[in-house]
Amino acid sequence: MRITQRAVALTSLQGLNRNLDAVGKLQQQLTSGRLINKPSDSPTGTNRAMQTRSDQAASAQHSRNINDAKSWLDQTDSALQGMLNTARRIRDLTVQGSNTGATNPEGAQAIATEVASLRDGLLSLANRTVGGRPLFGGVTPGPQAYDASGTYVGLAGPPVTRRVSDGVVIRVDTDGPAAFGPAGADVFAIAAKIATDVVSNPAALSTHLSDLDGVMSSMTNALSGVGARASRVERQEQINADQALTLASQLAETESIDLPNTIMKVQMQQTGYQAALAATAKAISPTLLDYLR
Repeated sequence: MRITQRAVALTSLQGLNRNLDAVGKLQQQLTSGRLINKPSDSPTGTNRAMQTRSDQAASAQHSRNINDAKSWLDQTDSALQGMLNTARRIRDLTVQGSNTGATNPEGAQAIATEVASLRDGLLSLANRTVGGRPLFGGVTPGPQAYDASGTYVGLAGPPVTRRVSDGVVIRVDTDGPAAFGPAGADVFAIAAKIATDVVSNPAALSTHLSDLDGVMSSMTNALSGVGARASRVERQEQINADQALTLASQLAETESIDLPNTIMKVQMQQTGYQAALAATAKAISPTLLDYLR
């Protein structure tokens, strides 16, 4: 079989182009720091990287949900703590007012004034909001859970929840009537009755004291529930942070280059290319016939 000079030249040129392409690909990887610069570089790696990025996007959304849930629960915990402290002060004043032998009319009026002021403080805390939504208002679109008279104006419905992982959904709101008592027998109505009866009907204070203890028990239970949910959110926050690190490591393994190894490959490929150039130059050196054509 006769091998022409043209065939030798074409074959050599194809080999040189393959070597040059390999050098260019390695240099591109070295410049970008990535193993995969286009899908054809590694279809399997591209698919793996896309899945990892999708998981990272979900993890980032869960992180935002966790931060929002923490804001809800922290604000709710603070409001309930403040309301319990206020309710304890009202209880102390009620006990003081029920001791008619040691409380004169001026003292009773002072107690009534303070209890009325404390009731306003309870309403203020019960109407605390996060992101413009009342903590204890359920799914109401309004800005308040209770009006000035102490009537619940929130809207009952499905609980407000946040998805903090693929399989974990945590409730972030607290039902006002469940925490503070039903309408007419809630902490606001009881405080209003105490403020009135401490002056006009001290004998009724013992009943109000018992009712107040019951409502305070409900508030304590609500606070415990908020604390338990906050603990779950904190645990999930750590899990989510660990997952984010794992996903970042997986993506780096799929896409990022091994810098020392890549530099060595570039040098070896360049050396091979230079050697191929020298060998090709000798293999297809011009002959006398080339000049006679």
